[in-house]
Amino acid sequence: MDVKMMLEQVKAGTLSTLEAEEMLKNLPYEDLGYAKLDLHRKLRSGFPETVFCQGKPDQYLAEIFAALYRENGEVMGTRATAEQYELVREKIPGIVYDPISRILKVEPEGKVRKGCVAVCTGGTADIPVAEEAAQTAEFFGCQVDRIYDVGVAGIHRILSKREQIIKANCVITIAGMEGALGTVVAGLVENPVIAVPTSVGYGASFHGLSALLTMLNSCANGISTVNIDNGYGAGYLAAQINRLAVGHGHESGI
Repeated sequence: MDVKMMLEQVKAGTLSTLEAEEMLKNLPYEDLGYAKLDLHRKLRSGFPETVFCQGKPDQYLAEIFAALYRENGEVMGTRATAEQYELVREKIPGIVYDPISRILKVEPEGKVRKGCVAVCTGGTADIPVAEEAAQTAEFFGCQVDRIYDVGVAGIHRILSKREQIIKANCVITIAGMEGALGTVVAGLVENPVIAVPTSVGYGASFHGLSALLTMLNSCANGISTVNIDNGYGAGYLAAQINRLAVGHGHESGI
């Protein structure tokens, strides 16, 4: 619900006070019994609630998507399966699914995207997490530059993209194995770097723990680290940084 737009409609006389009152009854959340949907979140934080699809019962998932779409005119879910896509599509025919990022979303046509977030990966095996980050940032209104397979084993690859990377308001670096990409990039740019460790690697990488520890112990300044494989968290944080960089405050979003 866009409260500012609703108030403007009341002021213009196109929406009655009784209708506005009925709409406001859904604030701050809608209780579905098994879920309490945070319809107030966009008003508080600038971004609407998204859905973590993994593990949700089928009937609950479809109804949650339908309710959020009804209220916001858009909705995004992460860690979705192809089967969940088919289920939700029965309620929202226009929804789309990307099997690489496992993102399930529907957005309004002509959505404006501003600023720039660069998403870099160490290798192609990191792309699923990178796409979760990139598509999350796009959903929240960012322009995204994808710079994939530029790991430190061939350092010339990332160096050849430096001019492109330094133009970004925020850089997301995604890598498994030893996870050194974030430190290298943070040493090349002046804007914030978000490091995402992935569970890509052989046994001693401990399903991403090695990369996580490398990123947490980075000697570079201006680098923050999210959890293993948490592309969504990185994309959300990058969108917040980008929103500040393009000069929009909390009320107007990106």
